[in-house]
Amino acid sequence: MQLQSIIVSVALVVGPTFAAVNEPCIGRNGAAGVCVSTSACSSAGGTSITGACPWDPVDIRCCTKPSCSNGSNGNCRWTSDCAGSTVVNQCPGPAAFRCCSSTARGFGGYDAPGIPGVGACRASAVAGARAVVAAFPGRVREIGCFRQNCACSTSDHCCGNAIDFMCSDAAGAPTMSGREIAEWVMNRASAQNVKYIIWGQKIWNPSRDGVSPWTSWRTMEDRNSITQNHWDHVHVSYNS
Repeated sequence: MQLQSIIVSVALVVGPTFAAVNEPCIGRNGAAGVCVSTSACSSAGGTSITGACPWDPVDIRCCTKPSCSNGSNGNCRWTSDCAGSTVVNQCPGPAAFRCCSSTARGFGGYDAPGIPGVGACRASAVAGARAVVAAFPGRVREIGCFRQNCACSTSDHCCGNAIDFMCSDAAGAPTMSGREIAEWVMNRASAQNVKYIIWGQKIWNPSRDGVSPWTSWRTMEDRNSITQNHWDHVHVSYNS
């Protein structure tokens, strides 16, 4: 897969819009969830909460189902995060949200990704990439940095000042894995020369935001894509 084909420009404008229906959320007790209507949630045997889907429009809520019938400990989660076998048609939302036979997190398990050398990718970004990969072995599948033929005013990738940490099984595959990585980088923002971080349709900027859990980060607009809403990767921009 070519990372340049999925890297998107990062707009820093945030504002109310419709929720990302069928996209991930974190529900009651930190369980993996999906943003669906309350009727779809209840008909699938799930439980919904308010405030966990972007802007909570009309009837869209974060739905979780911590118990399903795939094995003795079955639970509904995104397939990229399942350490066991999965069964369809037992969970609310899209096909990628399935009944998983394992209670283990199932994050990662990837071979070590290639890390770009200093050049088109700037030194601070390379150092940041190395730090995350070392801190989370097996959790990052692929690294993206420099994007060709674009203006630095469009994206920090165009100047080699950003890293995309791909942390799901494939581009467009949702995962809950990114939260831990994103918060780890936030807690080391000064030492790693971080400009801002995006994961899970939320953004954090050290120049305006205090250190806080990802759930308290500023919510971004819905870009109608798992990748563009940053549910399959963590984006970190670095100062030059």
